[in-house]
Amino acid sequence: MRSRDEYTFLSIRDAISSINQKVNLMGVVAEIGLSRQSKGPDCYCSLKIMDESYQGHGLLVNIFAENMEKLPDVKSAGDIIRLSQVVMKAHRGEVNALFNKKLSSFALFEGKSSVSYWPYQASSNFRIRDPYKESLTSLRTWLLNFQLDSGINKAIMLLREIKEGQCFDLVCKIVHVCEISKDAGMLFVWDGTDTPPLSCQKGLNDEWENPLPLQLEPLPLARDVTCTFPHVGTILRVMIDKPREKLGLHLPSSNKWAKFVSITCHERQGLWYGIFTASTKIRILSDEDINVIHRQRDHEKRLSSKWERMPLSSFPWPSRITETDSEHPPFVTLMDVLTYPKVTAKFKCVVRVVAICPWKIEQLRSPVETQLYRIRLTLEDPTARIHAFIFAENGSTAFSASNHPNFRSQKFPAESGVLI
Repeated sequence: MRSRDEYTFLSIRDAISSINQKVNLMGVVAEIGLSRQSKGPDCYCSLKIMDESYQGHGLLVNIFAENMEKLPDVKSAGDIIRLSQVVMKAHRGEVNALFNKKLSSFALFEGKSSVSYWPYQASSNFRIRDPYKESLTSLRTWLLNFQLDSGINKAIMLLREIKEGQCFDLVCKIVHVCEISKDAGMLFVWDGTDTPPLSCQKGLNDEWENPLPLQLEPLPLARDVTCTFPHVGTILRVMIDKPREKLGLHLPSSNKWAKFVSITCHERQGLWYGIFTASTKIRILSDEDINVIHRQRDHEKRLSSKWERMPLSSFPWPSRITETDSEHPPFVTLMDVLTYPKVTAKFKCVVRVVAICPWKIEQLRSPVETQLYRIRLTLEDPTARIHAFIFAENGSTAFSASNHPNFRSQKFPAESGVLI
C-alpha cells in the first residue's frame, strides 16, 4: 500500500479514487452522528464531510478511539475538520474514510464565521506546525456562498403531522437532555409546532386513585430548566427504550438542532412521546441548515401573529363556552403560566379540560355546613399539562351559581375546549 505525502491534502473527489491508501483531508462537517460504544473495546462516531469538489451527500468518515473523550466533539455542522493519515475503504459499493486510533489524527476548526487558525479540539498526535492554513481559508471562503442542508424529503415531518406508530424523520431542536433513571435517558425536542391533541381514554372514577400524570418523566423538571423552554409549540419527550450502555449511546448536548432518522411516536395517557431505538440515528445540524431556517422562520411568523399563543388546533376560534371579565389581555400558553416570575397573576389561555375530580355534581361542594366548592381540573394545551383548583368563592364565580338555580343539573364536559 502506497502512503500519500504526510503534508499533502487531497480534495475529497481525488481521495475517493485512492482506495486502500492513506490520505490527508480537510472538509466541512455536513452531518454528525452520535458517539457510540462499538461491539469491541473502542468507541466510535461517524461524520460526513464535503468540499467544493464533492458536495452531494458527503464522504462518510468512521472514527475510532479508546474512549468517548478522545472522539471529535463537533460544535456544529458547518465546522471544519482536518484529518491526517486516514485510509480510504470501499464497502458495499460506497467509499468511506477510516480513522485509525493509533496512526490518524484530527483537528476541529470553527467554520466560515471564524478567522482563527487554532483548533478548538485536536487529537493528542495533531501537530499544529503542519501546513493547513491555506486549505482552511479556502474552505471558509467556499462556505460563504454554500448552503448546508439535511435534505428535504417526504420522510421529514413536523410535530403537528405525526401519527401514532408511524416511522418518520424529524428535524428539531434539542432543548434539554436528562437521565430519568440509571438505565434510561430522555431528550426534550421542539420544532415550533403543536402535536395533534389526543383523546384520554380513561374512566371518570379513575381520577381519584390513578390521576392523569402531568408529565412523562418520573419527577417534574426543575424550574430553572423549564424556564429555558420555548413558550409556544410542543416539547416532545423522546425516550431511550434501552439502557444507554446497551445502545452504546453518548447523549448529545442541549440547544442543538438535529435530524432524527427513523423515529416513532406513541401515546401514553393522552401525552405524545417519541421512541429512540437501536435503529434510530441522530445527526447534528447547523443553524444554517435549510430545514432549520424554515422552522425558525415559521416560528417567528407564528409569534408575529395576533393569535400566536393559541393552539393551532383551536383555529379559527375556540368554542365560546366561557367568557372572561376582561377581553383585552393577550392569549398566553400554559408554559407562560408555569414560568411566570410572579406568584400571583391572571392569565388568558385556551386549554382542554382532560380530567375533573370529583366529577359528580353532588360532590363538587364539601359535605360540611360551609358547602365550599373544592374541584381539581386537569388542563392542557400543546405546551404543558397542569392542575387548576376551583375553591370556595372561586367556584361561585366560575359556575355563576348564584345566577343559575338549576346548576346542580348541569354537567362539566371532559376533554372540552375552555377559554380561561
